Amino acid sequence: MILTVLGTSSALPTSERFPSAHVLNAHERLFLIDCGEGTQMQLRKNRIRFGKINHIFISHLHGDHVFGLYGLLSTFSLLGRKDPLHLYAPENYNNILQSHLNDFDIHLSFEIDFTPLSGKKPVQILDDKYLTVTSFPLQHRVPAFGFLFREKLAERNIIKERIEEYNIPTVRIAAIKKGADFVTQDGTVIKNEELTLPPSEPLSYAYCSDTRYFKRLASFVKGVNLLYHEATFDKSKDDLAMTTGHSTTLDAARTALNAGAGRLLIGHFSGRYRDISFLVDEARTIFPNTYAAIDGKSFKAGDNNTP
Repeated sequence: MILTVLGTSSALPTSERFPSAHVLNAHERLFLIDCGEGTQMQLRKNRIRFGKINHIFISHLHGDHVFGLYGLLSTFSLLGRKDPLHLYAPENYNNILQSHLNDFDIHLSFEIDFTPLSGKKPVQILDDKYLTVTSFPLQHRVPAFGFLFREKLAERNIIKERIEEYNIPTVRIAAIKKGADFVTQDGTVIKNEELTLPPSEPLSYAYCSDTRYFKRLASFVKGVNLLYHEATFDKSKDDLAMTTGHSTTLDAARTALNAGAGRLLIGHFSGRYRDISFLVDEARTIFPNTYAAIDGKSFKAGDNNTP
């Protein structure tokens, strides 16, 4: 799992930071998370192929998280896209999107498979061969949702030398990788542990967009390898954060600590901060393994020793 950050600014873009957008590469499939203004420019700048994006997740319906989607959908259509696009967004967004397409006489060349987000409990919204995606409620001024991406446990890795040593037929390999033992022609049982190696631990990434601090949030992302959490304000703006439905650096750090996260990325920085290094320093007083989400920078889930 490799995360590429496309935008880290809140509300207004700055000369150095675009509004919110992330791309997660999981098994060479791309998942776009939020789509603020300028997202398709950032996709091109970071050499990310448009055609590999088949799933888009919108956390909530504020412009700095969704205004870029209209242009991106139009570009997909102009490029001749035919494959369906899976869109996950708050339940009232589908009508808004259809109205926009009608108002601007946009006729997409592909179908949109819309999954509505609602409710006050985590809900699994995607389940395929490689991973699951769960949406969970946040606490903002409008309905808002975070997303947890978890890899599934892979099959065991067969030791190639054992195939020749025990003359294992090709048709038996699939079962062995799933955990079966092997019985030789003379009836000897070869335990699976002698034939295979365990797979790597599944990786995970969580995206916590605009939200006030609340204790239950940590339980939604328990044990996540890489946690992105908004930190719009420094610790002195605690009252402002609560009023506007946002988090401070310390709020993000507390959530990471209580969740037992491997690494914390903070972003969605207020435009008032030109230098964000002190925001990272604040968060590190509670959660030392904290880094700033920087436009254009990539991060590996599970790699906790490098920025």
